[in-house]
Amino acid sequence: MRLNSTVLLTLTLLTLMLGAGSVSAFWGFTLGSAALKGVTAPDSRPTSKFTSSKTSNNPNGAVTFLKEEEILKIVKARIEGKTKAAKSDKKDEEEEIEENKPEISQETPEAEVEEKPQAGFPINSESEGVSFAVQSARYSGGALQLRVKMQNKSVDTVRFLYSFLDVTDDKGRTLSASTEGLPAELPANSSTFSGTVSIPTALLDDVNRISLSLTDYPAQKLKLQVSNVPVEKQ
Repeated sequence: MRLNSTVLLTLTLLTLMLGAGSVSAFWGFTLGSAALKGVTAPDSRPTSKFTSSKTSNNPNGAVTFLKEEEILKIVKARIEGKTKAAKSDKKDEEEEIEENKPEISQETPEAEVEEKPQAGFPINSESEGVSFAVQSARYSGGALQLRVKMQNKSVDTVRFLYSFLDVTDDKGRTLSASTEGLPAELPANSSTFSGTVSIPTALLDDVNRISLSLTDYPAQKLKLQVSNVPVEKQ
């Protein structure tokens, strides 16, 4: 009797468990279906968009491909168009530059324009066919700038070391000077060379005139001397 009661109780529990599981499964399915209403699976075909766009223009739904010749023609046309546009822009820029460029008088070439002669200049010295001339003396940038020209009309090349350039004032004092642009060597029958001799203004406070003396190196045969160069401040 006890055995029958146990079996019956067991069967009853199993039936209740199965029933509860079925109800739970049904209820879960119902909730899931309600939550997924209106949701569709994404189109996994990568060519579907291209196909749809082409079929919209093609009533037969067939995909049309461009020929290689047509593709090359299109690319060539685009490249030529960009090249022409770039050339046109460059041409416009060049024309604008030409229009804005200041006009230079054709009567006097720019290379031939020289500074106006200064009163009392040039002061020349010549030795053995070599000439040394002071063209002007002007104060600029904290120094006296002596504009100098040199020329060798002899048949021999002449060399100079400008550390041998002696500059003295009217009181016999030696002045410090630097050179710029003067050649270290004058070829035979040379053209004219120009340069600058600079003397600090601080050394010329009470000086009215100076003298310059230069010789060649290493022979020291020449004696180029320019005296009484006026350096009074205006």
